[in-house]
Amino acid sequence: MKVLITAGPTYERIDPVRFIGNYSTGKMGFALAENCADRGFDVILIAGPVKLQTSHSNIKRIDVESAAEMYDAVMQCFESCEVAIFCAAVADFTPEKRHDQKIKRKTDDLVIKLKPTKDIAAAAGSIKREHQLVVGFALETNDEQVNALNKMQRKNLDMIVLNSLNDNGAGFGYDTNKVTIITKNGEKLELPLLPKDEVASRIIDNIVAL
Repeated sequence: MKVLITAGPTYERIDPVRFIGNYSTGKMGFALAENCADRGFDVILIAGPVKLQTSHSNIKRIDVESAAEMYDAVMQCFESCEVAIFCAAVADFTPEKRHDQKIKRKTDDLVIKLKPTKDIAAAAGSIKREHQLVVGFALETNDEQVNALNKMQRKNLDMIVLNSLNDNGAGFGYDTNKVTIITKNGEKLELPLLPKDEVASRIIDNIVAL
């Protein structure tokens, strides 16, 4: 089985030295990639700008920086994969204009106009075929399960993994995570706080069982 996984943040450049980003470290996505590779799956890992390294020979890594670059890489690889797991924290907005030179400090306020990025998971969900499974992640701060279910339906996902920034030890930067796995069939599995490699194993168990 060939598995496509996205991981890490995206950086949306403002000028040569500044960007819009987030706190994602890529740890969850890399844990998923290593677990899939350990099971004998061929893995395509599309990673945003992170410091992590892969160790398994079954992982083909593609490094990108922006949401647009991640979208292009996913669209090139998605058709050949049976499973796609969208774990990356992709920026929802990107600057409408990128400045070629460093923006200098001025006395006036600086206004940066943003435009939406392409929704990668939704794009994959719209073209998936019967033999393909698409899995998304939802990091929420309020109305967690309602938002996750809406996201799963809106993007035509087969499964969504919900985690909340309100849970201690979960979210960006931690070596642990606390998630709820929800399938389109209405099945729900709430996991306790676990190391991210164990969370990855449980997620893949549920994907294989679909």
